[in-house]
Amino acid sequence: MINGKSLNTYTGVGTLSAFAASICCITPVIALLAGSSSIAGNFSWVEPARPYLVGLSISVLAFAWYVKLKPVKTNDVDCTCETTSGLFLQSKTFLSLITAFAILMMAFPVYSKIFYPKPKAEGSKNIVANTKQQAIFIIQGMTCEACEAHVNTELSKVAGMLAYKTSYSEGNSLVTFDSSKSDLKTVAAAIKKTGYKVMTYNVVNSSNTTATRRKSN
Repeated sequence: MINGKSLNTYTGVGTLSAFAASICCITPVIALLAGSSSIAGNFSWVEPARPYLVGLSISVLAFAWYVKLKPVKTNDVDCTCETTSGLFLQSKTFLSLITAFAILMMAFPVYSKIFYPKPKAEGSKNIVANTKQQAIFIIQGMTCEACEAHVNTELSKVAGMLAYKTSYSEGNSLVTFDSSKSDLKTVAAAIKKTGYKVMTYNVVNSSNTTATRRKSN
């Protein structure tokens, strides 16, 4: 028979695994709120384990509900009249709250972008054509849309930034900026500020027909 302590253990494991499943997307938001962008990419290594953590959380919480809802056979002769129905941590209400929290954590990558202010690039008015430069930065460590929003937020702060399109699935960011106001190292530094690693970048030349690949230091 599963006792109240064991039930609490199952709910604890379910909650922790749900939180761990999305920690790689939660940390960028925490970084934004804490003003410490560098911690954002510290948990990107967790992403490959996300499906297993989600599965563990669902399985453990489902079992906890099974135990909680399963009819309990009592022996009237041996009954000691000891009940746990009044204990909040072992109640259905608490288990419901834990389950709702776990669902919110597992779904966090889906709605994480709402925590980021919509970044705005500078306008392209009065820009000289030959100072407009475009580059594709190859970024390591992005795992969800929150990572994209985090990178875009930092890029929007770069002087002369005209446009940017970041993709976590492709692991890159296409950036267009005014080279008379900023350079490639400044853009790379803005991306690195998020905690993600800039591997290389492809610089598109003025003829827009060839590209030069450079490794980021």
